[in-house]
Amino acid sequence: MLDWLKNINKEYPDFWKNYLSKFETKPNRFVVISTETSGLNPVKDVILSMGSFAIVGDSIIIQDNFEAVFLQYKYLHDNGLSNEFIIESKMKKLQENEALHAFIDYLGNAVLVGHHVNFDIEMINASLERLDCGRLKNEALDIDVMYRKLKDINDKQFSLDELCEIYKIPKSDRNSSADDAYKIALLFLKLKSRLGIN
Repeated sequence: MLDWLKNINKEYPDFWKNYLSKFETKPNRFVVISTETSGLNPVKDVILSMGSFAIVGDSIIIQDNFEAVFLQYKYLHDNGLSNEFIIESKMKKLQENEALHAFIDYLGNAVLVGHHVNFDIEMINASLERLDCGRLKNEALDIDVMYRKLKDINDKQFSLDELCEIYKIPKSDRNSSADDAYKIALLFLKLKSRLGIN
């Protein structure tokens, strides 16, 4: 049977149906996202942690955030990796299904913003597939693409550290997905105003 035909009558989880219903209205916020993953292959690798902040207008709404460590014991044990990261982290620790459910509820119909955001989206989509959900429907903006568009550069990509250096955003001793999300949010506000994005 054709895949699309199977999906017509597919019974999605309630949280996913609720998410889909939010796209009947226009988004009123941006959600900046950063993930830490076990590798770069969405099929084999998994999300280890995620950090997000919301932006409304020209402000980062610090209290409107999402941060979680994904408990991926099966992956860690199957691949001989240590769960030292998970044990030491003070972040909320959730099973992958709980973390994805909470993140999707938090995200709603917001416009996603990230650094090389298509990778984050593919990792989330791979996780959603394991939960028998569809793919993210949110629009997305990438700060690297925005910077290259602003400067008319087509032959180079810029790392998050390079962009932070260009815009004089201080480095932090803390290395976490939430810290990266905050730096991305600061960069986005600078680029958003220069590119005239509302």
